[in-house]
Amino acid sequence: MQRAFLSLRIAPVAALLFLLSACVSGVDYGPVPHGDYVAEPRCNPVGSHSGAMAGKEYFFATTRLPDCRTPAITLTNKRTDRMRFGRFAPRTTMMNARGKEQKVIPVAFEPETAWWDALSKKAGSDGRVLLYVHGYKERFPRTSRDTIQIARLTEFEGPVVLYTWPSHGSVLSYAVDEANMYWDERNFRRFLNKMAQQPWIKEIVLVSHSMGARLVLPAVDYVDRNSSSADSSNISNIILASPDIDRQEFERDIAEEVLSARRVNNDRRLTVYVSAKDRALETSRRIHGYPRLGTPYCFDPFRAAELRQQGYPERCYALEAIYDAPPAKKGMTIVDTTEVSDSNFGHSDFVQSAAVCADFKQVVKNGMRGATRNRVATHLDYVFRLQPVENARNSNLCMEEANPGE
Repeated sequence: MQRAFLSLRIAPVAALLFLLSACVSGVDYGPVPHGDYVAEPRCNPVGSHSGAMAGKEYFFATTRLPDCRTPAITLTNKRTDRMRFGRFAPRTTMMNARGKEQKVIPVAFEPETAWWDALSKKAGSDGRVLLYVHGYKERFPRTSRDTIQIARLTEFEGPVVLYTWPSHGSVLSYAVDEANMYWDERNFRRFLNKMAQQPWIKEIVLVSHSMGARLVLPAVDYVDRNSSSADSSNISNIILASPDIDRQEFERDIAEEVLSARRVNNDRRLTVYVSAKDRALETSRRIHGYPRLGTPYCFDPFRAAELRQQGYPERCYALEAIYDAPPAKKGMTIVDTTEVSDSNFGHSDFVQSAAVCADFKQVVKNGMRGATRNRVATHLDYVFRLQPVENARNSNLCMEEANPGE
């Protein structure tokens, strides 16, 4: 009887493990030793490579393993032996070894010192840098395209930098992406710390999407705790698009330092784009059991009932019960994009919805002061909802900038 009972208990677990093993594969190391991918000198340049940088105006830093065995360098989804620095250009067409046309992202690496020097020259006297960190399920061709779109959409005049970590680019590799993202935490926080300490950088506009927030926020917290006020005050404009991070973890462990009075008094601002239609974050909530920062899901049923009785939508946001003072005075703004989502998935509104693109553009330019007139106040003074844009040109804003170079 006891064995029969145990078998009944174990059977569902075994079935679940079988289904997961059938749908999700582990990391395939591949038939090629990793050292062979980077044996070509282009993967580890030591001298001046100004010719290779011609036409490549977008900067990147990566912990993806590069493949330098072919004429066009590619970035794989595997972990690298160290961080590399380089530049890229929009996607173009070239002939491969078989004489057929192939779409490629022109990529070139350069020594780290030369990379920082080139970045400082691109920034000029304004000293502004935009740093973009992508999320889960992204490969380099997609992240490079998004980086170019962000640069063109926002009309950012300084250098735009992509930090690309080894996401596997697969829907079924969520757990693998989490593992790689956490593996990369130390690399990214060191990179951000070095960027914040560059004497010529006056402002870092830090943009993250989805799981990228789990790299960005702890790294900002790390830089804050390990530097003087002057060293991290240039991380002043932080934008989280659909952040896939535990909302309660953000409230308990991160917000107090990232939005401390000292940082906010030095003009730090944090803008978070959230949506109740975000299916990706709804799935993440179901996987993790708790709401994500990027969704206004009401985890507390009593709070949901209270909002319903007051005639408000059942939407709950970060920091509602944390601070005595209004969070808006502490440097945080939440923008609810539920009503203007132009996608069925609701997870990339900042580059897909016209209203969000317009708002995002202004926030990149001016921080919290860049709010568009499409924002509508809510019962919380730091939360706004977006309405649709009013004219035809704005309605095409994202479409005009989408898929640049294609």
